[in-house]
Amino acid sequence: MKPLLSVIVVNWNTCALLAECLAAVEREAASIPHDIWVVDNGSSDGSVAMLRRDFPHVQVIESLVNLGFARANNLAMQKSEGRYFLLLNTDALLQPGSIQMLLQVAEAALRAGVVGAHLLNPDGTFQASHTRFPTLWQEFLILSTLGRRLVRPWYPSHGPEEGRGPQRVDYVEGACLLVRREAMQEVGGLDEGYFMYAEEVDWCKRMQAAGWEVWYAPAAKVVHIGGASSANRKTSREADLYRSRVRYFRIHHGNLEAELLKAMIVFFAVTKQFGHALTRWATKKRRGRSAVALRELLIALRNV
Repeated sequence: MKPLLSVIVVNWNTCALLAECLAAVEREAASIPHDIWVVDNGSSDGSVAMLRRDFPHVQVIESLVNLGFARANNLAMQKSEGRYFLLLNTDALLQPGSIQMLLQVAEAALRAGVVGAHLLNPDGTFQASHTRFPTLWQEFLILSTLGRRLVRPWYPSHGPEEGRGPQRVDYVEGACLLVRREAMQEVGGLDEGYFMYAEEVDWCKRMQAAGWEVWYAPAAKVVHIGGASSANRKTSREADLYRSRVRYFRIHHGNLEAELLKAMIVFFAVTKQFGHALTRWATKKRRGRSAVALRELLIALRNV
């Protein structure tokens, strides 16, 4: 019998978090016909050995190189057989009842192609979970930090909105995505042109263009630590983020808006780099952070 749910986790050097993530999956999916797939993107921290030892029933796809988020998930979706896929980050910890709530929304809304969870920070506070599709104005408010300063702290995401119950939205965050197999087969998998970031925004956009719906399930709570896989490459992560944003705009908004976004990104990147350097100097490196170097950023944006 084919499983109802195929849980897919992509891992890159997050061995301890992966073990914690899988333990939560096993607890929450115990009563659901399921299988679990882990795609290891060339980890060097003993992740695969841990899987063989502690989770022998998990299907492991071992890559010698980092395939990126989109390509790795696509590979597992092609091999697994569940009616639904649950794409889960290694630093996303399912809370009690979360899978049941996601499935409940998907079963009730027959055109739901994607259902996203209510993400929480480790301290239990709300984390960005569902957002309107990007616009240049929205990007300006993000890059300038005015959005989170003047609109709401988790801008551009809307709030938890638990009182409204399940609701249709533009897109949901990629840390935890329930995806209907039928929708994925019609629309296609994640766009592998995105190495990291924005791939779920693009996917939700394509889902809706094909007549599928994207839903947010506020009762399905998932603790998301955030940035675990890229903690040791913060400036490169920043360059990846900007590159993905521009790629999304070029595909969905055209060349003019993509070039305008590029110009905004470079302007604010230079401003932030100067500001952080000044802060580190004034506080003797007690405050301020390293920002992506202009040269690295320009290389990342060159051909996108």
